[in-house]
Amino acid sequence: MIYIIIGHYGSGKTNFACNLAEKLSVDGSTAIVDLDIVNPYFRTADYTRELEAAGVKVIASDFQTSTLDIPSLTFDINALTGDFDNLIIDAGGDDEGAKVLGRYKNAFSDKPKTILYVVNFRRYLTRTAEDALEILREIEAVSGVRADTIVNNTNLAEETTAQTIIDSDNECQKLSNLSGIKNIITVIPENITLTVKNPFTVKIIVNKPWN
Repeated sequence: MIYIIIGHYGSGKTNFACNLAEKLSVDGSTAIVDLDIVNPYFRTADYTRELEAAGVKVIASDFQTSTLDIPSLTFDINALTGDFDNLIIDAGGDDEGAKVLGRYKNAFSDKPKTILYVVNFRRYLTRTAEDALEILREIEAVSGVRADTIVNNTNLAEETTAQTIIDSDNECQKLSNLSGIKNIITVIPENITLTVKNPFTVKIIVNKPWN
């Protein structure tokens, strides 16, 4: 199965992708592809040691683990799609980052896949369902893929409480209605106890670059 993770910068997309990779690696060979060659921060490749310790293969441009900021890929994504039980694609944020995904969409066209749109309703450009829908449509337009799952990753970093997540439910349901996407996953930090439908518990793998 191929899991393609899309979303706005700062949505927590990479942290979700890393957690998903670790969970999937328990049941089969799993790789995560860092397809974000636009944003120099919060890259999957920066957490290679932690992921590989969990049995996850990390695939990224050679430049992403160097001090050079060069927007290019040094691997053939077409050759990867049949090598693992689970392949996670961490795509670049927004429509600019998603252009890279669009370049390789044919590699996924005939394979089982799910497209997950990660949204944080506490980020300034996705505070409303309408804003989140606009960004989703922009990403879909340039990437050539259509999301089938909403990942409600509403959080305030270390200030996140159960109420933070509860308060996001109305906007998330509205986004579901506007987009026609019925499948919703709700991300719950591991230090918070909350009963929701389709929960996904995460630990903080991706830290702020200035920490």
